[in-house]
Amino acid sequence: MARLNRRMGVLPAVVMGVACGSGAAHGQGQTPLDPQISKIVGEIRADNIEHTILKLVSFGTRNTLSVQDDPKRGIGAARDWLAAEFGRISQESGGRLKVELQSFEQPVAARVPKPTRLTNVVATLPGTDPTSEQRMIVVSGHYDSMCSSPTDAEHDAPGANDDASGSAAVVEMARVMSHYKFRATIVFMCVVGEEQGLLGSTYFAQQAVLQKLPIAAMLTNDIIGSSLGANGIHDDHSVRLFSEGISSLETEAQARTRQSVGGEDDSTSRQLARFLKENAERYVRKMHVTLVSRRDRYGRGGDHIPFTERGFAAVRFTEPNENYNHQHQNVRVENGIQYGDLPQFDDFPYIANVARVNAAGIAALALAPAPPQGVGLSTARQSPDTDLRWTASIDPEVVGYEVVWRATTEPTWTHARTVGKVNAYTVSGLSKDNYFFGVRALDKQGHRSPVTFPRPVR
Repeated sequence: MARLNRRMGVLPAVVMGVACGSGAAHGQGQTPLDPQISKIVGEIRADNIEHTILKLVSFGTRNTLSVQDDPKRGIGAARDWLAAEFGRISQESGGRLKVELQSFEQPVAARVPKPTRLTNVVATLPGTDPTSEQRMIVVSGHYDSMCSSPTDAEHDAPGANDDASGSAAVVEMARVMSHYKFRATIVFMCVVGEEQGLLGSTYFAQQAVLQKLPIAAMLTNDIIGSSLGANGIHDDHSVRLFSEGISSLETEAQARTRQSVGGEDDSTSRQLARFLKENAERYVRKMHVTLVSRRDRYGRGGDHIPFTERGFAAVRFTEPNENYNHQHQNVRVENGIQYGDLPQFDDFPYIANVARVNAAGIAALALAPAPPQGVGLSTARQSPDTDLRWTASIDPEVVGYEVVWRATTEPTWTHARTVGKVNAYTVSGLSKDNYFFGVRALDKQGHRSPVTFPRPVR
């Protein structure tokens, strides 16, 4: 491997007691906080989120099958109000936010008894990178709601938590972030038909594939409204982040490789989750992001799944302790217990903190360079050293790379080493048998990309 290092102009590395901890791996001790991200986090307001939630609740029901032409009640009233709200935000940002109604005809399905026109409300903040280098980040909540039955379009379904909370967080992020510039394009989206089977998000993901949209990350916020669970635990300082480990599109050949070298915990969605956790906890110190190694809650699903099923990196934020009395219930009181998804059970300051967690991660991702491509871990020799190589970036903002690693029992990257503007590096004295490795890009401002997990190469 010494020949490989000389040929590529790289000297062998010597491991020198790099600091441990996920913050240290992210360079938290060396890189100051980005003032733009700090400002964004500081400008998110709980009272704006409360206003949006109460407005959405005021429409009585937002069932996907409810009336679309009543200005005061039903899914159509909610759709029109969200579009107008995004439009107002766009005007306040000088027209930088592009608002669109993405409508489609949904045929009969298990929870759709007749063909129904459905509409996603989409607001896009264009990035500054050239088109050839453009990346897109999508953040969503679903604005439809349901009571006890997903096809009941008549009874009240306030949906204050599920999912006015997520939609309100998305609207507030759009309000704040539309005043700033980012390298990547950011899409703020309120989707419909989640309760009928992820219909709106599926349509968007399908169109993204057809249009070859460069989606680098998708985050959905669903049930982020309450800090008090049915178990009696009050926790307003943490949020769960779900991510898929093994890609939904894994081929048999890729499965054989993974089974040979590992990587069950290193999909692009898992790397995205780690990136979001690291950045969120840097900028929102009072919040802890709990990484859940599961695509979603047990046997359940959300709007990120249509994206993972099509190969995009996608994750879900959800409150730490749910209360099922306030989800998918007709509003009523039985035996002294209040049922129904009502706004008095929302914690608006908590939702604001979850929105800050999202915004910090999205801003860090949108300001950072793209992850390295062609990352490989050499299997050409048996050695206690680990040999990595990757494709050099043509991005003029990239000034170098970091090699990161962790023990096979650790959930997050715990060590990092800046290796300069090179395309190969040898980590001496650390065996690929005992550690997982990755590579990320570093730009002039100190922004770091998500980690790329290497494939085995000879």
